[in-house]
Amino acid sequence: MPKRVDHAERRAEIAEALLRVAARRGLHAVGMRDVAAEAGVSLRLVQYYFETKEKLLLYGLQHLAERFGERVTARVRAAGHNPGPRAMIEAMLRAALPTDEESRTFHLVYTSYAVLSVTDQVLAAQPFIANPDAAESALVALLRRAEESDLIQPGVDARLEAVSLLAMSAGLGTSILVGQRSPESAATVLDHHLDRIFRGSRADAGTRTRE
Repeated sequence: MPKRVDHAERRAEIAEALLRVAARRGLHAVGMRDVAAEAGVSLRLVQYYFETKEKLLLYGLQHLAERFGERVTARVRAAGHNPGPRAMIEAMLRAALPTDEESRTFHLVYTSYAVLSVTDQVLAAQPFIANPDAAESALVALLRRAEESDLIQPGVDARLEAVSLLAMSAGLGTSILVGQRSPESAATVLDHHLDRIFRGSRADAGTRTRE
């Protein structure tokens, strides 16, 4: 009896191959033939699932965002049962720092998507900013939750701080990639700004939300 093909799994495998090639060569230089070779499948199969390079790139962006979400979720779980707003914000921001192969690929390829979407009409027509907007909204919600629990300094603007933290995380990620600073020093910068926003220590921030 022929083996049943899991199409979702096959599409994910091809998307993973796309991300690996893009991390090595840059997204602009990736062709469908390159992805097929990396995935160990025929070019015809890649074309069967995605038809065009543009559709492959769009699926790859979606897959990249899903992987990042899984990475954040794993970090939040590692923070313990019922982590406070600060721990959850740290999980989001640190997940994006290129500290290992997976996060390095995420930062490299996601930045490439952002740059390519400026000049590529097909990518530009897509809601590229939907994922950054979602991350911003999530941070705003966490900061407002912290405000309601009296965990942050008075007068903090949740929206402005969310925008600032995300921009800082992205910039720090790039500085790690180019060797300007180490992952440890980048994490110290993030902690410094979170200390400015939140009252007390990180332990206090987590404890007080559970009271």
